[in-house]
Amino acid sequence: MQQIIVRIFFLTLVFTFVHCFGQKKTALLKDSVTKQTTNAEGQSKIIKNHFLQWPDDYFSIQCGLQDKTGTIWFGSSADGIYSYNGKSFTNFTRNNGLCHNDILCMLEDNTGTIWFGTRGGLCRYKPSVNETSNKTFTSFLFSESNRYTANNFVWSIMQDRAGKIWLGTNEGVYVSDPVTASGKNEPVFKLFLGNDSISNKDHLTLKVVQKIIEDKNGAIWFASGDFKGEGICRYNGKSLVSFKPDSITSFRTALEQKNGNLLFLTSNHGIYQYNGQNFSDFKKSIGLKNESVTAMLEDKAGKIWFGLDNSTDSVKEEANGILCYDGSILTVFTTRDGITSNAVSCIIGDREGNVWFGTSSTGLYRYDGKIMTDYTDK
Repeated sequence: MQQIIVRIFFLTLVFTFVHCFGQKKTALLKDSVTKQTTNAEGQSKIIKNHFLQWPDDYFSIQCGLQDKTGTIWFGSSADGIYSYNGKSFTNFTRNNGLCHNDILCMLEDNTGTIWFGTRGGLCRYKPSVNETSNKTFTSFLFSESNRYTANNFVWSIMQDRAGKIWLGTNEGVYVSDPVTASGKNEPVFKLFLGNDSISNKDHLTLKVVQKIIEDKNGAIWFASGDFKGEGICRYNGKSLVSFKPDSITSFRTALEQKNGNLLFLTSNHGIYQYNGQNFSDFKKSIGLKNESVTAMLEDKAGKIWFGLDNSTDSVKEEANGILCYDGSILTVFTTRDGITSNAVSCIIGDREGNVWFGTSSTGLYRYDGKIMTDYTDK
């Protein structure tokens, strides 16, 4: 699979995955890993429906979460949503009311409602609704004239401590305040920068924000995306400012570590860490040399996982696939360890401490610390 992955769905424009770059020595240490390509308990696997006639590499599992009930949800690039209850998978598509089958992000809010950002708007799922109903999902559109316009691309979702839901779209960031919900108890989303009280000296637009997080101090951070990159933007409740370490303007995702530091994945220049005062090149400090980091997660033990896409010819194969950084060494997982693709598009953790990986070819894998279990339909 090429370094830059292009997918075309329905009437949308060309979409390019965002990548990161790294360098230095990578260690290989995984003697305890055991391959397991069939599920020992006989659970079903993800069934590829592939509504679009594109090569298999163009399809991927690209986001996920575990909800309060323990169900794990996975969003695919064109096959809709898969939910996993520990025994079997259920597939939700446009036939069940989804506004689009390309799922870009998801969030469970503090009421247990699950939100899905898609290429065709925002979808809401309430667990109390009968799953067999075609009205399982409620759609919210930002452009009513055509649900497939760029206005309805929802790249990121976050709920802050006050209960407000933040959305990153192609046309800016929207915020829903529970206090201002309509009489039908429906959320009202308003353009964040439509508030004149916000100090915005850099005249930022916050278009194509691909990740939104709230740090432990209550500041909101925006990873400004590939098309109209404005760097790393921070809102402290009064003012909005932008940071561009090494003049980099495009970022894919972000996370807050348990130690309070923030990590930001760039489009093509590696990973940057913010310690509350300064930005530093994180890839150099950990010895990362792969050029295309696509996802990251800090697990319960404090280990940081990185998902990688296929790298350039100049990087050896053992630097592709999945990397785990334990604070001193990088552990590498590739196709030799039970995954069928080295192109990793998402990583999530569950409450048992397992780490799940979504890959191209609608691949899904779970690592429990010893065994890599394959949940992919071949």
